[in-house]
Parts: sequence; C-alpha cells; structure tokens
Amino acid sequence: MPGRGVPLVNDEIYHVVNRGIASQPIFFNKKDYERKIATISYYQHAYPPLRYSFFIRLPKDRRLEIIEKFKKKGDILVEIIAYCLMPNHLHLLLKQKSNNGISSFMSNISNSYTRYLNVKNKRFGPIYQGKFKAVRIETDEQLLHVQRYIHLNPYSSHVVRDIEELEKYPYFSLSEYLDKSYLDLCNKELVLGFFKNKKAYKKFIYNQADYQRKLDDIKHLTLER
Repeated sequence: MPGRGVPLVNDEIYHVVNRGIASQPIFFNKKDYERKIATISYYQHAYPPLRYSFFIRLPKDRRLEIIEKFKKKGDILVEIIAYCLMPNHLHLLLKQKSNNGISSFMSNISNSYTRYLNVKNKRFGPIYQGKFKAVRIETDEQLLHVQRYIHLNPYSSHVVRDIEELEKYPYFSLSEYLDKSYLDLCNKELVLGFFKNKKAYKKFIYNQADYQRKLDDIKHLTLER
C-alpha cells in the first residue's frame, strides 16, 4: 500500500522509498543486495508463474525459458527508471504500467525479501517500517533532480568515501546509465534523452554531489539536536 494516501496512476512516475524498522539495516552483505536486485527484476513482470524462491531452484534451462516468456509477453507492473539500495533503505523511481502495479510490485519484492532474510537469519516478523512512501513526479525538472538525488545517495550518505568511488558502488543504477554494469533493469532513455551524451549526463550528476552531501550532513546534525 502507498504511504500517505498518494493515488498511484498508470503511466505516472513515482519516487518510492522503503525503510527498515527504526532505520535498522536490511542489507548485510553482497548476497543480500544481489538477492534484492534479483527480486526487483523478477517481480517487475506482471504474471510470474511462481515465487522467486522457487524460481531460483529450477534448472538453468527452465529459468531461461521463463525469462524468455516474460520478454515475449512484455506485460510489466512497473517500468524501472532508477534504483538505489542503501544499508537500511531503498529508493526506486518507477512508472506504473498496470492497474495497482506499484502496490503489487512493492508487495511482491518486500514479501519475497522478508521471507529470504527471515529464513536466512532464523527470525520472524516484518523488516520494513510500515507502508512504503510514494511521491508523484510532476515535471521533467523534478524527474531529473530526483534521479540525481537517488544516484548520489551513496555519496551524500557517506556509504562511499569519495566521489571517485561512487561509480564503483554496485547496488544502484548509475552504473547502468554509465555503461559500467552487466545489468539492464532500467529504462534509461527517459532521462538520457535530456542530455547531449553520457558525458553531459555524468557532469549533471557530479556537479551537485558536494552540495547534496552538505545538505545531508546538515539534516543529520539538525536531527541530533
């Protein structure tokens, strides 16, 4: 369910955020991050024939057959424009493509990952802090600034030490945008179409990096008082 009663409308774009309970970590190692990205890819599709936890137990040829059927049918719940997984939360920039698409997608990826983490750690109960939050993107300018905010998150939150390390962060879509990832989850043209080339796009992202980090630092200082 969306947070704060935001209506989710087909062909509209939303910035979606989900956090761990009390801002506690939800990703603990590389395997956890990779599992979440895999569920995002799998449950983007509208009619998965079985749970992801069952899907990955299938023989490789059967899994490839299912993926090919996904591609052929082309039925998706959401179009992924950008994403970033952080230790205790995740950001997604999504365009809804089916009725109730974002809610169904978020439910599927949240439930799947919660089951995975609970089994792995021999625990019970939820790991996310209530309902996800969603904000509608109303203008092209907002789209560009929000995706930049998402892609700078590892730097502004000090998950990576310096800007040179940002591109090496493996759990977000900036590496896709800069052709440095084997993944291809995102519709990148919606954003890249505003730029002459990828060099101009990268400059747009990086020019705001230090300012965004300073804002984030100030926010934390204010909250601690």
